[in-house]
Amino acid sequence: MNFLKKHKWKIAGIAITVLILVIAFMAGGEPSTVTEQEATPTPVSEKISITQKPEATPYETATPKPTPAITQRPVSVTPEPDTATPVQTPVSVTVDEKKDDTLTCTLTVRCDTILSNISKLKPEKSGLVPSDGVIFPKTEVIFNKGESVYNILVREMKKNKIHLEFVNVPVYNSAYIEGIANLYENDCGELSGWMYKVNGSFPGYGSSKYTVKDGDAIEWIYTCDRGNDIGGGYSPRNGRKDD
Repeated sequence: MNFLKKHKWKIAGIAITVLILVIAFMAGGEPSTVTEQEATPTPVSEKISITQKPEATPYETATPKPTPAITQRPVSVTPEPDTATPVQTPVSVTVDEKKDDTLTCTLTVRCDTILSNISKLKPEKSGLVPSDGVIFPKTEVIFNKGESVYNILVREMKKNKIHLEFVNVPVYNSAYIEGIANLYENDCGELSGWMYKVNGSFPGYGSSKYTVKDGDAIEWIYTCDRGNDIGGGYSPRNGRKDD
C-alpha cells in the first residue's frame, strides 16, 4: 500500500502511456516515429514520379486539317446590250489636203420646224432641241470627187461627235437616215423625219445616190409634216418612200 502511494504518479504515467498505445493500435497500427529528417517536407519534384505524359492541349492533339486552296472562279460576264442606239461605222474616206483644185461644199443640219410643233414632240426628247433649232451650223467642208451627200454627212457628224443613225435600204439601193442628234423619225408626229436638199431643192432619192459637186449647199432638215412644212411635199424622205 505504501508502495502504491509512493509510486502513484509513475503508475499513473505508465497507465496513460499504455492507454495511448492501445488507442493508437486500434486506430491503425503502431505509430511511426517521425525523425527530424523525415519531418522535413520533400520537394514535390522529388516525391512525385511522373510516369504519365501530361494531357496534351487541344492544339497539340488535334490533327491540323489542310487549309483548302481558294481558287477564284472567273465570272463570265455577258455585257448588257447598249440602250443607246449604236452609230454605224461610216465609210472611211480620205480627204485630200486643201489645194487650188480642192472641192468644197457647205453642210447644215437643223430642226427648227420642231419649235413650231413642240406640242407633238415626245416629252423625253424636249431637251434635245436647240433653242434656235440648229444642230450643225452652215459650215464649208472639203470632200473628194465622187463622194455622196451621205458620205459627207457621216464624216462630219463623226468628226463633230454628233449622234447619227442610218440603215441601208436594199430595195431603194440607198442609205436612209433615221436619226441625227438623237432625234428620230416619228419623234414629232407620225409624219416627222429627216429630209435633205441640195441648192434649195429636194432631189427625191437617197442621199447615198446623190454625188456632190463643187460648191453645193447641202441641208438636212427635220420635217414634222412629210416635207410640206419645209417645201418638200411629196418628196421621198432621204431614200425611202413613205407609205
